Amino acid sequence: MTDTSPGWLAPDTLEQARAQMPILYVDAVPVRVDDRGEVTAVGLLLRIGPDGTVSRAVVSGRVLHHERVRDALLRHLEKDLGPMAFPKIPASPQPFTIAEYFPTQGITPYHDPRQHAVSLAYAVPVTGEAAPRQDALDFVWFTPQEAASDAVQRETTGGHGLLIKQALAHLGCSF
Repeated sequence: MTDTSPGWLAPDTLEQARAQMPILYVDAVPVRVDDRGEVTAVGLLLRIGPDGTVSRAVVSGRVLHHERVRDALLRHLEKDLGPMAFPKIPASPQPFTIAEYFPTQGITPYHDPRQHAVSLAYAVPVTGEAAPRQDALDFVWFTPQEAASDAVQRETTGGHGLLIKQALAHLGCSF
């Protein structure tokens, strides 16, 4: 049978690749900015993990073979936030950090039990209306102070709380 979706690996092939090499990902922290370019809100997804736990998360996903990073960002933002979110990817996207996820906890603040993944992390302004899709239960806008608060940080897993704080610091927010 011919694969009609190039770039996707069969589940068993993906598991084998994850066991042998780092996988490239993108993380996107959705933000709202005012007319002066200051962050007014940070958007977070509410997800159920494979183990049944509920947590807050940023938009995240794999970069496919032969896919530009910009296209991967747009694909994952639309997949998680819907087609009316209208993300604004800069003409020259530069990550605010590179997050290295390991299956073993404690090597870095980032953890993914499935794999070693390297993720380019971006803060992405969103101008439209976001509605959760795919495996997201909800999408909520928080003030920058709320997003950096201990309460919201405790609701994140895998290092996403740190990513949120790094994105806010990169965008000039003090909390």
